[in-house]
Amino acid sequence: MRYLQRRKARIEIVPMIDIMFFLLVFFIMVTLNMIPATGIGSRLPASASAERLESPQVVISLDAAGMISIDRQTLTLEQLGLLLRERGTETRVVIAGAEAAALSDLVAVMDVCRLAGVTRIGIATREPRA
Repeated sequence: MRYLQRRKARIEIVPMIDIMFFLLVFFIMVTLNMIPATGIGSRLPASASAERLESPQVVISLDAAGMISIDRQTLTLEQLGLLLRERGTETRVVIAGAEAAALSDLVAVMDVCRLAGVTRIGIATREPRA
């Protein structure tokens, strides 16, 4: 009658630790990809009166040569307008322009955003050094 005896339950901890490490790595990787404007190779202009805005849905990079890019993909002004129209008028846009970018290029990007119906436009800046 040995088969009727109750066996003591064992909790295997090693697979649980493996799963926890996997979840930790997964959330770290997702968090790193959620940081807006990763890899912008330009120096942002400084502003002492800048405010924090809610996280943008589209980050437009504008370099000193006037090149426009979103997610490391170079676009023309027409392509930018089409992309923004597809995303809708409630899209939040942040323009991350290089410190040496021309004002005319910045205004051109803002005009394309407004013509696409986007009204929530911000400009990325950095804090000034003391």
